[in-house]
Amino acid sequence: MKRKKIDSQVTVSDQILPEDVSILLEEGVQIIVCNRPDNEASDQPAFQKIQKKAQEKNIEAIYLPFSPGKMTKDHISTFNDILSKNKKVHAYCRTGNRSSKLWEESKKESQSAKDNLGKNSGQQAYDVVIVGAGSGGISAASSILKRNSNLSIALIDPADEHFYQPGWTMVGGGIFDAPSTCKKMKELIPSGTTWIQRSVVEFMPNNNLVLLDNGNQVHYKQLIVAPGLTLNWVGIEGLEESLGKNGVTSNYRYDLAPYTWELVQNLKKGKAIFTQPPMPIKCAGAPQKALYLSADHWLKSNRLNDINIDFYNAGPVLFGVADYVPALMSYIEKYKANLKFSHNLIKIDGESKQAWFKTSDAEGNEEIVKTDFDMIHVCPPQCAPKFIQESPLADANGWLDVNPHTLRHNGYSNIWGIGDVLNTANAKTMAAARKQAPVVAENVCNTFSHQQPSAAYNGYGSCPLTVERGKIVLAEFAYGGKLVPTFPKWINDGTQATTFAWKLKVSVLPSLYWKGMLKGHEWLAKSEAVTS
Repeated sequence: MKRKKIDSQVTVSDQILPEDVSILLEEGVQIIVCNRPDNEASDQPAFQKIQKKAQEKNIEAIYLPFSPGKMTKDHISTFNDILSKNKKVHAYCRTGNRSSKLWEESKKESQSAKDNLGKNSGQQAYDVVIVGAGSGGISAASSILKRNSNLSIALIDPADEHFYQPGWTMVGGGIFDAPSTCKKMKELIPSGTTWIQRSVVEFMPNNNLVLLDNGNQVHYKQLIVAPGLTLNWVGIEGLEESLGKNGVTSNYRYDLAPYTWELVQNLKKGKAIFTQPPMPIKCAGAPQKALYLSADHWLKSNRLNDINIDFYNAGPVLFGVADYVPALMSYIEKYKANLKFSHNLIKIDGESKQAWFKTSDAEGNEEIVKTDFDMIHVCPPQCAPKFIQESPLADANGWLDVNPHTLRHNGYSNIWGIGDVLNTANAKTMAAARKQAPVVAENVCNTFSHQQPSAAYNGYGSCPLTVERGKIVLAEFAYGGKLVPTFPKWINDGTQATTFAWKLKVSVLPSLYWKGMLKGHEWLAKSEAVTS
């Protein structure tokens, strides 16, 4: 085997033998391409033998044969598709000449396509395209530019405003004012990044394109998908038309969080209901955070004895990580809240102030329960955005299908994901996106150097549970519910309510978000190394 290095991604050679596959593996080859038809010579090993040996070494082997002078556009296009996977490729034929020529023609076609893309109306091309300018998308753009400022990056998002959503619970508790959680999007787009203020309506991953709502196409070398999730307000009958009046509110919306605080202040007696839908949801602790801050206000204003608090949770437990439950239960008992597990809100009538829940007993017998309320805080059911669900990027449940550690798409090697849209088992929190963005940034930059992903995400999620004004249970955990505290126990015991965690939430985290995370400063966000 006489090898020739074409570029940092491709090598070519004459006919290889099955035993040569081990040598190629040592050189980092991930794809072997055969450009020689079987039976071209009597002493030639069949492709099937090469393929079998390659499979044993976890190397992909592709049969793309043609005779001298018989190369077609299909051969060139297919080879370009192989190169677009950004994996190390070794191609071979009888002497290596056909493989070299195929590479030359593929490069010509690729450059021609790129030139035409730039000339054609409504088409743009970038090294990296990011769908979604939320916390994950902007952070990833900033982190990539910190590593490689020569890359061209586009952020696609139609929104005019950007929100610090973790602050909305504090708005609903009278601690933050709503405007402090909002900034103009144009102020946050990283310098050197192109902002395309449109919506994505379709992914075309086989062509490395996304289609916009105005019909334009955007070409990418690497794609990061970070559009968040969809709050399904219409998933509960009567909810959408009831919100913002008659005691119906939700901290999951910027314009409604102030109404939560208004209701809490004005409620003197009666019944207050707080709901939580089936998982997965954004920030699983937020529904009970609203309960704790509301109850704390009623307790300190000597009204708690006149207010009945019910927490209707579609799930079977108060919190998914058992280590934090004792501290939370102490506050449930302190506020005399009634826990209603396996109760899912299905209907609400704001004018009559009634809500309906579906529940079932141990035998699976379903029952509809109706109850009155004076105030109800609703957490809506949540799902992946429709344009993700209907795309080839989704798993069977509609979420973005990625490797849980590298965050690379399981079907397309040049597509990555960040944030609430992922099908990973971590908690869907801003803290998770803070850890995920540097992982994706590192791994995307690796691809432009033709290296394998080197950074891994451990499933970190954080939920600062505001159990009272002035104290927080700072839940921090990774995949499998493993506790991963940021601070030593003598500074902050995460399984207990502490004033340290409160000060962190109120005074540090907002600045860390606006001035750190979105600017590409990866404070408290170090990634782990990929392990084989």
